[in-house]
Amino acid sequence: MRPAVGANTFASIEYVLGTALRPGGLTMVPALVGLTVWRGKQVFRTRMAALKQRWEQLEQKERELKGSFIRFDKFLQDSEARRNRALRRAAEERHQASLREAEALRLRTQLEELRQERARLQRRLKRLEPCARLLEQALELLPGFQEVPELVARFDGLAQTQVALRLRERERLAELEAARSRLQQLRDAWPDEVLAQGQRRAQLQERLEAARERTLQWESKWIQIQNTAAEKTLLLGRSRMAVLNLFQLVCQHQRQPPTLDIEDTEGQLEQVKLFMQDLSAMLAGLGQPEPAAPAS
Repeated sequence: MRPAVGANTFASIEYVLGTALRPGGLTMVPALVGLTVWRGKQVFRTRMAALKQRWEQLEQKERELKGSFIRFDKFLQDSEARRNRALRRAAEERHQASLREAEALRLRTQLEELRQERARLQRRLKRLEPCARLLEQALELLPGFQEVPELVARFDGLAQTQVALRLRERERLAELEAARSRLQQLRDAWPDEVLAQGQRRAQLQERLEAARERTLQWESKWIQIQNTAAEKTLLLGRSRMAVLNLFQLVCQHQRQPPTLDIEDTEGQLEQVKLFMQDLSAMLAGLGQPEPAAPAS
């Protein structure tokens, strides 16, 4: 598009024409034409500079508008991301709340079960308190036993033995009754058989007496075994106490605190043995004469 010619340009052209029509004005025409062209170029340059500045302003506004669109799009994306994060956080909080509620319910149920178990154990302990006192009193009257479980185990063994002996005695009595019944039948049927059955009865009686004697012997042996076991138990307790005393003396001599359990008798005995060996080696080394120094 061609630029419009300004009013100054037309005025310059009119001035050049008027000058050329004057006498002697033709000599001034080239100068006036150059001046007119120069003014036209100046106007054109001014307009071009104005158009360039306007174009730059439009480009600047376009860039600003694009930047605004980008910032607005970023703002929308950030808003959507914050919304999604908020929704996920709310869902996670609801999930955690449900988990905490379920855990609280489970803990309350477990607590109630533990309370019921505690009440049951307390009732059972209350029922067993007289038995515990009775066993403690029996333990005080029987110095051969150290603890209540040992006493209970001993009585359980005796009760089982008594049950076995009674069963055996009932079997023997049943055999005797059967023999008596058979004897009566034979007496009624055959007189000769009565004599044989009498002899057999005598034999069975002897066997019964022998069985009773053996029972007495076994009972006496059982009592002897109990006494021997009690003596062995007492001896074992004294031995363990002696080993513990020796171990404590060794620790005191070495100025070290005891590191073994009180029930670890074998370990204590091993420590005492090592100490005795070290002491024997030390005494043997002191008893040997020192070697004579070589003559210089």
